[in-house]
Amino acid sequence: MPVDGLSIAMFAILAVLIFFMFRNSRKRKAQVEELQAKIVPGVEVMTNFGLFGTLVSIDEVSNEAELEVTPGTIVRVHRQTIAKVVTAVDSDSPRSVEEAMAIANREAAEKEGTDSVAPEFGERVDTTEEPSVETSKRSAKEDDK
Repeated sequence: MPVDGLSIAMFAILAVLIFFMFRNSRKRKAQVEELQAKIVPGVEVMTNFGLFGTLVSIDEVSNEAELEVTPGTIVRVHRQTIAKVVTAVDSDSPRSVEEAMAIANREAAEKEGTDSVAPEFGERVDTTEEPSVETSKRSAKEDDK
């Protein structure tokens, strides 16, 4: 049976796919082990369905975890629904894109040395100011035409 180039290429592609499959499974297993090491009573966690709470206890036998979502309210969930351990967010970092843009605009205005900042979208601008000399010259030229 002759072996042609197409067969060799197909086996090579199959070998690469199998390699990546095993590599990804090892990565996922390492992530799960890392998460399990972080999950101890007293840490704040988030579940797969978005419930935040403080971990009270874990029962390995029945695969249950108890979360305190508010003081005095304890919820029982399956242990595998715990998605991640919530860490404290730095107070200096912005919490949204809009907040980051506002900080950047403020820093740019301070760098230029001006106190005026471009108006935000939807912000009203006071138009009662006197027109500048350049604006009045331009309007006078338009009137002459």
